[in-house]
Amino acid sequence: MPYMMAGFPDLDTSLAVAAAYADCGADLIELGVPFSDPLADGPTIHAAATAAQEAGATLSTALETCRSVADRVPVVVMVYANMVLAQGGAAEFAGLIRAAGAAGAIVPDLPLGEAEEVREAFAAEGLAMVPLVAPTTAAGRRAEICKVARGFVYVVSTVGTTGERAQVPASLAELVAATKADASTPVAVGFGIGTAEQAAEVGRIADGVIVGSRLVRAVGEAGSADAAAAAVGSWLSEARVALGR
Repeated sequence: MPYMMAGFPDLDTSLAVAAAYADCGADLIELGVPFSDPLADGPTIHAAATAAQEAGATLSTALETCRSVADRVPVVVMVYANMVLAQGGAAEFAGLIRAAGAAGAIVPDLPLGEAEEVREAFAAEGLAMVPLVAPTTAAGRRAEICKVARGFVYVVSTVGTTGERAQVPASLAELVAATKADASTPVAVGFGIGTAEQAAEVGRIADGVIVGSRLVRAVGEAGSADAAAAAVGSWLSEARVALGR
């Protein structure tokens, strides 16, 4: 389940990366919408959001990337609450992303108890609102989060922001198992997965593996749209082999 930053470093590269994800067997694309204060994101993705905005990226251009690939692979938009509400409200936002072909959205700064209006608006459009569970989430709250989950539950592997890590936390297997016991949807893991071997390790315990910063870094280092597509395609193919083992 690869992540990408829409519009990074420009729209043409964004479209090429999305196509490469679909070509290389992504089961779902997490499409980040550039935002000025991405509180859940580490330095790599934060810098990508800033660069994309400086290049003219907006929600509209992000949805252009969504439309380009949504008929080939499900796309879940990763967006912050301020952008949802700034579009005229949750219903208006839900209609916009549904028209672009999105399957759902992740709103990391909209916690349980404050998300009901958005969740209802998404449900009315047939969209999944994917919630997050962290290592610090209390057991009772985790059960409540899983109860309202649609699409899948996003398990944050470690405390902190996104970014590559040296190793998968030893406690992750226990957290995933507990979340699976609470959830009626698949359980996917993100944050800190940067190598094919780590993807395979997570794949043994979770239903989905989300990779973000490693792929965004590859795009930033590539230098052209074609090189970016080749770089992310190569990484995904390697990860597919590792997951298959």
